[in-house]
Amino acid sequence: MDQNNTAIRESQAGSDEQENQAVRYHIRFSVGQRYLHAVLFSTFIGLALTGLPLRFSHSFWAERFAHVVGGFGAILFFHKFCAVLLTVAFLTHVGNLLYRGFVKHERSLFWGPNSLVPRAKDAEDIFQHIRWFLWLGPRPKFDRFSYWEKFDYWAVFWGMAVIGLSGYTMWFAPFFSRFIPGSWLNIALVLHGEEALLAVWFIFTVHFFNTHLRPESFPMDMVIFTGKESEEEFRHKRPEEYRRLRETGQFQSETTTAAPQLWLKNFARVLGSVIVLIGFTLLVLTLIAFFRS
Repeated sequence: MDQNNTAIRESQAGSDEQENQAVRYHIRFSVGQRYLHAVLFSTFIGLALTGLPLRFSHSFWAERFAHVVGGFGAILFFHKFCAVLLTVAFLTHVGNLLYRGFVKHERSLFWGPNSLVPRAKDAEDIFQHIRWFLWLGPRPKFDRFSYWEKFDYWAVFWGMAVIGLSGYTMWFAPFFSRFIPGSWLNIALVLHGEEALLAVWFIFTVHFFNTHLRPESFPMDMVIFTGKESEEEFRHKRPEEYRRLRETGQFQSETTTAAPQLWLKNFARVLGSVIVLIGFTLLVLTLIAFFRS
């Protein structure tokens, strides 16, 4: 009897230990970061939906879209509205970075493995990744942010500098014309339209593929919506960060056994699929309009 009880207790202990170690989830993004990204991609989609019809206003699909929403004047209103929201989100992000970096002294935001600032390892990863594509070497071991994620991140800063400033210059032309020659407004118009078109094409092709359509993420990378990824997925996608957290003992503090909520995953699948569909549709329509013009 005692042996049976001992065996049962050992079996239960083994089951509990196995259950505790079965599935753990790495917390990659905070709630605030996820909300900020939601504002970013929703306003970007809004700017694309309203800006591209203005850019290709003589296309049949642009004219029909304008007719549905109440004319090109209404489209311009919603375009400016999305631009303001995106600007607020961008300034919120920059303010948070400055606060964490200079008030809370989190200097790792500006340099090191947890930073989005490019470093020598990114150049090594690019070279090694090309070799891996050609079957000439092993897959690079990425850290917290891969080189293409850093490229996407800094593209937003470039976009806010070129597209944002040129857009506000045209919006408040009487004010800016006090300081710059009138011909510069024409330059702003060209910069705004061409850079915005380039940004849209990049997001709807390269970014969509790198984030969602890669074999390891297809059909949707859920982490930006749920904030969590399984330990197995974490170890496969970012082995260098996984190793570092294990060695420094930080892994347990950044993981949880609470799985992402099912409704959130389903919502993310539907929302993400709609965004990808909108993106590809706009991509095809703008390519047709661009080459026809």
